[in-house]
Amino acid sequence: MVDFAHARRTMVDNQLRTSGITNWRILDVMNRVPRELFVPRTRDALAYSDEEIAVSETRTLPTPAIFGKLVQLAEVGPDDVVLDIACGTGYSTAVLAGLASAVVALEDEEALVTQANDILADLDIGNAAAVCGPLEAGVAKEAPFDVILIEGAVDLVPETLFSQMRDGGRLVAVIGSGNAAVAHLYVKSGQGVVSRAAFNASLPVLDAFKRTQSFAF
Repeated sequence: MVDFAHARRTMVDNQLRTSGITNWRILDVMNRVPRELFVPRTRDALAYSDEEIAVSETRTLPTPAIFGKLVQLAEVGPDDVVLDIACGTGYSTAVLAGLASAVVALEDEEALVTQANDILADLDIGNAAAVCGPLEAGVAKEAPFDVILIEGAVDLVPETLFSQMRDGGRLVAVIGSGNAAVAHLYVKSGQGVVSRAAFNASLPVLDAFKRTQSFAF
């Protein structure tokens, strides 16, 4: 039988700290959230391994280090309201709930939404909930958000999501695909949205954010 508590501590020490994750709040929360509950039961022994884990046909749990670095880039504060896009089974949502005031998680698969909400309820996490809808549309009725985190690689970030950010809000997204993809931080101010490239990060591409190709004849 796997000692999951020991596996979590090992993940924090050997994957997160060695990847430059220094924010003690992130390290503390990821040391407490039971990641094994958010992966298929047949793969729970791999919950804390340094690899992506498929949780459905279209959704994958990022490696702990990549996820932790994205969260650190977002600088989530205790008073922030967060939109977690492509939340899968809700692991990211649970971690963000331990860092923020409230989390709205968005998925486009009803089965994943149900699973995420069931696990969050089992863990008695009351400041987060998952909803179903198009990923690229965000959740306008709950806006504005202090932080928006996109849990997958995208070709571009739609203006719809920028419009749901609070002034001073941050959006973190991985732009591109494969090993050439780069995590970007977008910050909204009165003059618009500015971005900066932060680090290379490989994540599965989200179909909802693929650039529409045009053809010339």
